[in-house]
Amino acid sequence: MSKKTVRHILGLSGGKDSTALAVLLHKDIPEMEYFFCDTHKELPETYEYIERIKARLGIKIHYLSAKRGFDHWLEIHDGLLPSPQKRWCTVMMKIKPLEEFVGNDEAISYIGIRADENREGYISTKPNIKPVFPFKERRLVKADIFRILEESGIGVPDYYRWRSRSGCFFCFFQRKYEWVMLEQEHPNLFAKAIEYEENHKDGRTYTWTDGETLRELIARKDEIIAKHEKAMSRAKDTKDAPNQSLAEALEAVLEEEDDELPCLVCHL
Repeated sequence: MSKKTVRHILGLSGGKDSTALAVLLHKDIPEMEYFFCDTHKELPETYEYIERIKARLGIKIHYLSAKRGFDHWLEIHDGLLPSPQKRWCTVMMKIKPLEEFVGNDEAISYIGIRADENREGYISTKPNIKPVFPFKERRLVKADIFRILEESGIGVPDYYRWRSRSGCFFCFFQRKYEWVMLEQEHPNLFAKAIEYEENHKDGRTYTWTDGETLRELIARKDEIIAKHEKAMSRAKDTKDAPNQSLAEALEAVLEEEDDELPCLVCHL
């Protein structure tokens, strides 16, 4: 009786950590299956970056999508927008497609959580999917991830100029500054995010950010930008500043504003 084949899988989110993990492992594990859970609500820069990864590494990437889109699940939830407390978007549009992709096969899921992160990854509760953490095993930290990406020639996604996490354009984990920059970089997407807040038949208004509508937030954008620029200026004066890229400095500043942990399957 032949031994059952174990599948090796790695989810790409369009973020730095999962990309660096693909760079690290693609030669060591040639049978690796790469996948991208496409919500069809991603930033244009994310799709461009996924294509860049594919071309640079010469790998095939499976695009996984939920059978029903975001708008369907929003209607099922009576217009209640997803939030840190109600992450139904992650379950229905990321985890479920992954579980269907794997089925009942035994699989090892490679997850890009670094050695300097005090958290564990949640991908699936299915017992046939075993998570492993190569960065933790090799004691690789944030600086190593940026080095791996630079040396690979892939670099970081273009949205790292103004946003430090991958995910949907309306992701509720965005910080105030990132919302302001979304309005500047992609005004059509920002307008769509406002529609999701306001467009309810019974007149209810839900908000992506706690206690503030996007219209209220953008009305004070000058204040938000000024506060961010002061924080970036302080960051340049730190002892690590000479060795820090703009993307690293931006991430550090935004983490100071909000250290709430995002959905790992979306933002690695």
